[in-house]
Amino acid sequence: MRIPFLDLAAQYAEIKDRIDDAIKAVIEQSAFSGGPFVRVFEENFASAHGAQYCVGVNSGTSALHLAMWASGIGDGDEVIVPANTFIATAEAVSLTGATPVFVDCEPDYYNVDPEGIERAITERTRALIAVHLYGQPAQMDRISDIAKRRDILVIEDCAQAHLAEYMGRHAGSFGVCGCFSFYPGKNLGAYGEGGAVVLNDEELYMRIAALRDHGSMKKYFHTYVGHNYRMDGLQAAILDVKLKCLREWTDKRRHNAALYRKYLRNIEEVILPREMPLAKHVYHLFVIRVCRRDELAEYLERSGISTGIHYPVPCHLQLAYGFLNYVKGSLPISEKFAGEVLSLPVYPELGEEAIKFACDKIADFYGSRNA
Repeated sequence: MRIPFLDLAAQYAEIKDRIDDAIKAVIEQSAFSGGPFVRVFEENFASAHGAQYCVGVNSGTSALHLAMWASGIGDGDEVIVPANTFIATAEAVSLTGATPVFVDCEPDYYNVDPEGIERAITERTRALIAVHLYGQPAQMDRISDIAKRRDILVIEDCAQAHLAEYMGRHAGSFGVCGCFSFYPGKNLGAYGEGGAVVLNDEELYMRIAALRDHGSMKKYFHTYVGHNYRMDGLQAAILDVKLKCLREWTDKRRHNAALYRKYLRNIEEVILPREMPLAKHVYHLFVIRVCRRDELAEYLERSGISTGIHYPVPCHLQLAYGFLNYVKGSLPISEKFAGEVLSLPVYPELGEEAIKFACDKIADFYGSRNA
């Protein structure tokens, strides 16, 4: 049996007619950059996440950069960032001229440690980025409390957390804004690049909307020195079709996660991901922790099962941030997890037979059979 890590072709086959019609409509109207298809998607995506406003952009990295740029973060400022995340979170800080300050993750749920945030705050701290890693929200009640007491901004990195919830609220609704990615492999993925910022502050919305389009709200009239971060019409139309399927796809991801728990529960060498109380995990990734991770990944690949590692090097140890002078051992939990985490296929089109096959192969590797 061959099990890819992601099967976008199978997803396309399910919605082919609707996708093809959407693409055709954009071409017929020649609405390629911004325009009506982007506006419709923005309205629908904002509504799906309980937000008043949405700004569609060309990537999740652009969304994060715009959120901080429009909030006035820049040279001399510090922004607290989890070390256990994709580097784009930190890059967006650097693009403003600010300095990322890396914080370890807590040991149970992979997300940023609120106590670590508190310890990292200095007189130069202007903001923190709360990443909802793998599809599970961070502890936003504790993080929001810290930010309020210490008078710093909270920006949410929701790149992996479409429709995720914490304490009955959508990811992206706790901070000044939530930043999403629509990279093709995401739970809601474009057929190229894309991103969005959701928020409820009208003034901030207007600034972000202007900055994504050369600082302009009216063609050829420029209020700010901005950038070209526009979303294109084709991606918006495709995303709007997929958005209508997202709740169903999310339920299937959660179902697949439950199957993994069922079939892996008796393998002592496997540490299963935990779901926080009061959280709705949307399982962008199903991440286990194991000993002999690289050997297991190679064994599964030989068996026809593709896996991923998210992420093999924490941000604070990346060469790109060597100038910040972090050393091995400075953020030990993130560093430990980097050598243990393994992401298993969990996409909605994956069936129980494939999941059981993968779990049986993991059991075989460790010389045990799950009951």
